[in-house]
Amino acid sequence: MKNKFLLLLIAGLISVLGTGCILFVGAAAGAGGYAWYSGELKSSEAVSYEKAISATQAAMKSLGYAQTEMDKDALRTKITFRGAGDEKAVVTLNKLSSNVTEIRVRVGVVGDRAKSTGIMDAIKQKF
Repeated sequence: MKNKFLLLLIAGLISVLGTGCILFVGAAAGAGGYAWYSGELKSSEAVSYEKAISATQAAMKSLGYAQTEMDKDALRTKITFRGAGDEKAVVTLNKLSSNVTEIRVRVGVVGDRAKSTGIMDAIKQKF
């Protein structure tokens, strides 16, 4: 009886704790420092906002994606690209400070972690 109670307690703690930050931190560590959440890869980089936008456009062009849409203001830019087979990729850039930009990448409707990581790596190489 004591063992069953202990087992249920541990299972309950795992289910409660496993749905929040622990999974989020594990995902970040597994993607080379990037955070993966709800089908989107996210990273804050020490690069100016304008340079991050230029690097994104250059990286996506080198990967064979065509820019189809761009919504830009002083603090946020959302760029939509189309790749092979009409695959949609969206990169959102948020200005956090004069030299820090948050970059978010989503490939497809539900997100493709491997492709998003490849895109993020390509963007960082263009800084």
